[in-house]
Amino acid sequence: MKKTTKIIGIMLVAMMLVLTMVTVSKAGNLDPAGMAGNLTGTASDVQGDVMNIGNQIIGIITTVGVVVAVVILLVLGIKYMMGSASEKAEYKKTMIPYLVGAILIFGASAITKVVVGLASGITGS
Repeated sequence: MKKTTKIIGIMLVAMMLVLTMVTVSKAGNLDPAGMAGNLTGTASDVQGDVMNIGNQIIGIITTVGVVVAVVILLVLGIKYMMGSASEKAEYKKTMIPYLVGAILIFGASAITKVVVGLASGITGS
């Protein structure tokens, strides 16, 4: 189980690094004056593009998190039903970090959406 968790963790970190590189490479053609809305306080097209890329990344991370959480929950549930009494106690111990991780994934995406919503309300975009 620890080996599977390490592999999944490494895969998630690698995916986040790839997504970061894609975002950075797409950000190479940004116009700073256009991004600032020429300092008039209005949202520019570039700001909308950055918001769209951010929303896509949040959506991808949330979707991957949901899929991984459901698969791990199914595996743990099947092992729990098939296990003996001592194995059930061990599976209960492994469910606590699973629940903490699932709450962190879903909470982080929800908090990010709230912050983005507040920031877009402040900037007027």
